[in-house]
Amino acid sequence: MARLRDPASGCEWDTVQTFATIAPYTIEEAYEVADAIERGDMADFKDELGDLLLQVIFHSRMAEEAGDFALADVADAISDKMERRHPHIFLGAAEGGHHLWEQIKASERGAKGHASALDGVAIGLPALLRADKLQKRAARTGFDWPDPSGARAKIDEELAEVEAAATPAQVEEEVGDLLFAVVNWARKLGVDPEAALRSANGKFEKRFKAMEAEAGNAFEDLDLDAKEELWVRAKREEA
Repeated sequence: MARLRDPASGCEWDTVQTFATIAPYTIEEAYEVADAIERGDMADFKDELGDLLLQVIFHSRMAEEAGDFALADVADAISDKMERRHPHIFLGAAEGGHHLWEQIKASERGAKGHASALDGVAIGLPALLRADKLQKRAARTGFDWPDPSGARAKIDEELAEVEAAATPAQVEEEVGDLLFAVVNWARKLGVDPEAALRSANGKFEKRFKAMEAEAGNAFEDLDLDAKEELWVRAKREEA
């Protein structure tokens, strides 16, 4: 990466990149790792882990050029963090576990000057995942429904507000509130909303492609009833 970033002899693309321009690739590579895991393709998994590792190296090299930190500092920082958050494993503490992990994380946020329980939830996360994390943080302070029924009722309330919205801006706002409420209900049911939607996406894609394969070139010209019939057939064959 140092050679690729060399101003005189490096790659013309690599030399002009910044943290901001590389960040989307970092996110994309993380998702490609998850995709390889989902497909159970270990050869692809290995390759995608390499691509993700390259992203860490790329960012670290740019930071080193700026005099901020180097790759070794990144490795040291995460090692120190793992030791600090597992005192019962590494530091001889009498107790540990997930509850202590959360306490230590909270104290770390305080040391960074985070005043709110919601501080530190990355803005760049996918919106569905960020909603889930924000809700979990709020729940730790006691701001949460006691059971799933309250979250479920909120969905009906938000649906009514979507239907009552008078302008496109209001519709967008209320649909956002509705999606947030659905995430909340999923959380109360013990469902990972990001994983659930990813699974639903995959299911839709598989069924839609089966419809296309059965209809061939005539697919786009079919009316909605005919396409619905293909959809039902794809579901039945999948089952």
